[in-house]
Amino acid sequence: MNPIVDPKVQAAFDAFPIAARETAMILRGLIFDEAAQNNAVGALHETLKWGQPAYLTAASKSGTTLRIGVPKSGGCAIYAHCATTVISKYAETFAGLDMIEGNRAVLFATADDVVPDRLRLLIRHALTYHL
Repeated sequence: MNPIVDPKVQAAFDAFPIAARETAMILRGLIFDEAAQNNAVGALHETLKWGQPAYLTAASKSGTTLRIGVPKSGGCAIYAHCATTVISKYAETFAGLDMIEGNRAVLFATADDVVPDRLRLLIRHALTYHL
């Protein structure tokens, strides 16, 4: 797994409740795995946006930013920019299978709620959104 290089990003993960941190690290791993499998995506830039770990395709500009955070309802979430179709297409494709927050997030109560095969499609869509 890719080590967290930025101490501010590490601090953000450390501030998550333990159960949310477990889910967040699964999501982070899926994001890096998907980026590594697509040469068009290139290296990811891991930083903070709105205090949340964020993943940008800064070198290739191929995608839209993904963020990982703890929603007010608890658990963990993966966020995409609300002006994109990333979440809405995912929700349409997998209707009723996940907790969706509008057109901005997929919510996970626990790590067991993460279904990697489904979520990889969302991540791939986000990382290649501008291609």
